[in-house]
Amino acid sequence: MFVKKNVNPKLLSPLNLAFIGDCVYEMLVRETLVKAANRPVNDLHHESVGYVSAKAQTIAFDKIKDVLSEEEMSVFKRGRNAKVGHNPKSASQGEYHTATGLEALFGYLYLTDQNDRIRDLFAIITDED
Repeated sequence: MFVKKNVNPKLLSPLNLAFIGDCVYEMLVRETLVKAANRPVNDLHHESVGYVSAKAQTIAFDKIKDVLSEEEMSVFKRGRNAKVGHNPKSASQGEYHTATGLEALFGYLYLTDQNDRIRDLFAIITDED
């Protein structure tokens, strides 16, 4: 972590977890794409959208849902069930809520310093062994 301030992620709202988790997830995607090949930034951006859209994150959750612990599933559900306050434009309501749950999970894992678990789940999502 870059900031030394301690926080108890269990006391944060699920949308706060999703806020940081969105960044964590996108960083994993960007790192994966950059490490795969040296390409124009515009190409990288277009490819990253295929990973970070609500539809793509719904597919990602389907890949990891069977390996989540009880605690991880609980965090996901808190994020999924959070009232987001707006309707998505390019995804269904269900996809958007699932994506929010996935982001909350990644935010929680990040804030609890579970970086190895983040990498393990992301490897399953990207089909890396």
